[in-house]
Amino acid sequence: MSGPDRGLEAGHPAPVVGVDEAGRGPLCGPVVAAAVILPEGAVPDGIDDSKKLSAAARAALSDRIRAVARVGIGMADVAEIDRLNILHATMLAMERAVAALGIAPGMVLVDGNRCPRWAHPSTAIVGGDARCLSIAAASIVAKQHRDAMMIALDAEFPGYGWARNKGYGSREHCEALRRLGPTPHHRRSFAPVAQAWLAL
Repeated sequence: MSGPDRGLEAGHPAPVVGVDEAGRGPLCGPVVAAAVILPEGAVPDGIDDSKKLSAAARAALSDRIRAVARVGIGMADVAEIDRLNILHATMLAMERAVAALGIAPGMVLVDGNRCPRWAHPSTAIVGGDARCLSIAAASIVAKQHRDAMMIALDAEFPGYGWARNKGYGSREHCEALRRLGPTPHHRRSFAPVAQAWLAL
């Protein structure tokens, strides 16, 4: 099966923006979205769905993408996730990522089955990170950005294994949650965290 290409970007008015997020499933930390406009030429080789890449490959590709592409990063923090729910917080992060580009998009291609409620012409593409090059690039940038944040937070809040699990509900993380209790970076609206709060 071939990897992502620019076929789904063809025929749309420029600039075409690819958008994807990282961090919907973890128990802690923000949800991060990236918006990417790839140049016509000099696109780095090896761009693929971020989940198919090693951490080292993602880090290298993220640097190479950011060196040649226009990139916007948007986030929704833990308080916003708990107040809005993860779906609406993800839409907010995507809105912020596109706004951070500082340019009006001709078309926004969003990974998933829905787009934020915005004024931009846009279309949702299920499995877009495996099919569309600009969305795949956004998936790499978003994941790398969020992973770096979680590694930095791990140094601040040791014991939960965030440098390894990136905030997902691994056995190590869940056991630490029960033992150490939640941090300010945990999502209180997520069941394992809510249970740990009640146990305090």
